[in-house]
Amino acid sequence: MNRRLSPLALIAFDLDGTLVDSRRDIADAANDLLVDSGATALPEEAFGLMVGDGAATLVARAFAAVSQPVPDDALDRFLGHYSRRLVAHTRPYAGVTDVLTVLSDRYALAVLTNKPLGMTRQILAALGLAPYFKPQLVIGGDGPYPRKPDPNGLLALAATAAAAPAATCLVGDSTVDWRTAQAAGAQSCIARYGFGFHSFPVQALADGQPVIDRPEELLALL
Repeated sequence: MNRRLSPLALIAFDLDGTLVDSRRDIADAANDLLVDSGATALPEEAFGLMVGDGAATLVARAFAAVSQPVPDDALDRFLGHYSRRLVAHTRPYAGVTDVLTVLSDRYALAVLTNKPLGMTRQILAALGLAPYFKPQLVIGGDGPYPRKPDPNGLLALAATAAAAPAATCLVGDSTVDWRTAQAAGAQSCIARYGFGFHSFPVQALADGQPVIDRPEELLALL
């Protein structure tokens, strides 16, 4: 049975696959990189299994999938391709804005992502999500904390919001988010609707782990 979350002071969200569906834009940018490098493009669905550990890891996984070495300038080229299409197709998942509106009256809200901070802020602003998150409660993967699943970014958000780790929840769609919350001593809620969940080891979930299949289901767990 899906158990309710314990009392919370802070709810932190992953970005890609949790707040926004960004898979197509990420896939298009990565495929532009592959084609430019003389490789064959991959299906969009393949990139859902590659996202979550930062852009450098995504690039490495894409080239591994086509059995080609990673060019020295591949990361910079990928970021260039991606920066030109951040919100070409990326949109908030249905219900996200309504959920954030309800939650913002009751909790501190944060974003913890392995995406670079500048791109994260651009996406949040372009999609009308920035007002829900104070600037100091948005942490990207390019510092000053190590990327998830290292817990220090989540712990820093909790400290900034004056929330105990046990009163903090990380909502995310991947095993990276789940491991981050565990390492921080925080609660977690798994977004099964996100593209990162396709590679989630469901057998590792404890009985009663809070999960949601639509963003609005989070409200019923609080």
